[in-house]
Amino acid sequence: MLFDYIKLKKSVDILNGKVLFLSGSPKLESINNIYVGRLSGIVNHHKPFLLKHIYLPSNKINSIDNWEEKINKIADETLGKDLRVIGGIPPWIQMYFDVLKNKTGEKIKDIFPNLKLICHGGVNFEPYRANLFDTIGSEIDTLETFPASEGFFAYQNNFKKNDLILQTNSGIFYEFILMDNIKNKNPERITLKNVEINNNYAMIITTNAGLWSYNLGDTIKFTSLNPYKIIVTGRTKQYISAFGEHVIVEEVDKALIETFKSFKEVKVIEYTVGPKIENNNQKSHHQWLIEFEKEPKNLYDFEKELDLNLQKLNPYYKDLIQDKVLTTLKIKTLKKKSFINFMKSIGKLGGQNKVPRISNNRKIINEILKSN
Repeated sequence: MLFDYIKLKKSVDILNGKVLFLSGSPKLESINNIYVGRLSGIVNHHKPFLLKHIYLPSNKINSIDNWEEKINKIADETLGKDLRVIGGIPPWIQMYFDVLKNKTGEKIKDIFPNLKLICHGGVNFEPYRANLFDTIGSEIDTLETFPASEGFFAYQNNFKKNDLILQTNSGIFYEFILMDNIKNKNPERITLKNVEINNNYAMIITTNAGLWSYNLGDTIKFTSLNPYKIIVTGRTKQYISAFGEHVIVEEVDKALIETFKSFKEVKVIEYTVGPKIENNNQKSHHQWLIEFEKEPKNLYDFEKELDLNLQKLNPYYKDLIQDKVLTTLKIKTLKKKSFINFMKSIGKLGGQNKVPRISNNRKIINEILKSN
């Protein structure tokens, strides 16, 4: 990915400074003579030789278990360094930036004037873009990766286009199931030669590491068939269909991004969505828990626009609203650090852990509300 970036930019400038990767601990545990650890921690043992002399954080600091202490130490270690590339999950990059801002009172571009590139994966970058760039003080290039514990599947080989090139020569055999068929008893699995552009597929993999016809749990769409290029649209198990609406991650992300266009002042730190089933003549609806960096001037207007955008993206949801089975979505604003406190409460703060974007029940929402 970095070589493709260097080729397009016609410059090796990003390698003339430091590269930071926010990851899980590289400490590994031996179980039955097999070394076990977090995916992002294991990656630390396979640094490309070109990056070893410019790589941050140090192994000592990276091995700190407490995420908040670790981020604080990473901030101290990187201050004064010529940081040019940063990689990690967007909410944890934002957390690192916030620690730096609290320590210095400065924008990130003033702390690291040569920062050129953010490499990210795990969640859709777009909802975090405005807040990250506001903290930096300017827009910089971004590149997306599609990694998982089961394999490394795709990466963005052109920073000017948002799709990812599928890794078809990495010991992975791909099959795909149309999401419309995923609940069938024996859904048809098709190979790469039969896929079509813009269909929503569940990805099934067989690998030389021993997985056999394994449902990865991620959904993708093809944007190109030569070469094979994809966008990640969500998770097969992350959806809301408590009322038959079949809303997926891609749709809630897109609805929010479209709403930002009309509410340019709004910046979101994190959010999640779930159903709220009401009785006593109250209308059921989707509840959005949002932690804002900058709230909309009129929350009701923001809710209304967001709901209309979701209706445009999902006809089932639109029908339920029009038939008055559901009322329009409701937003509950959360105080700062609510999501961080939630992740901490379940022992999943930091590393490659991420807040589920949508749920078909209220378990996660209720837990987050407790943390609030």
